[in-house]
Amino acid sequence: MKAIHNALLAGITGAIAGGLAVQILHAQAKPPAYLIAEVEVTDPPTYKTYADGTNPIMAAFGGKFIVRGGRTISLAGQPPTRVAISIFESIEKAEAFQNSDAYKALVPIRDKSSKYRAYIVEGAN
Repeated sequence: MKAIHNALLAGITGAIAGGLAVQILHAQAKPPAYLIAEVEVTDPPTYKTYADGTNPIMAAFGGKFIVRGGRTISLAGQPPTRVAISIFESIEKAEAFQNSDAYKALVPIRDKSSKYRAYIVEGAN
């Protein structure tokens, strides 16, 4: 009887551990997303208003800058004058940031003060 009880307990413990492992692996399965922007600033003071405004909004969606300005070395072709790269937990989070009302309110400021091209790229997992 004790052997059956131990086997049953081991089976239940294994099932729980297996279920947790599957959930952890599933959570890790989503690749990160990178929002990449190529920018030519035409009005620096106005653009600063836009750039400063993006920080709290991006943070609310779990995003953070990993590149913001800095030196760019061209390997082929003409490089943009400014590059910004942000990382998000998933492509859905990056899209939610871009589609948020708070970010959309900054877009006219961005467009008034720069030539801007941006895209979201799904990262490798």
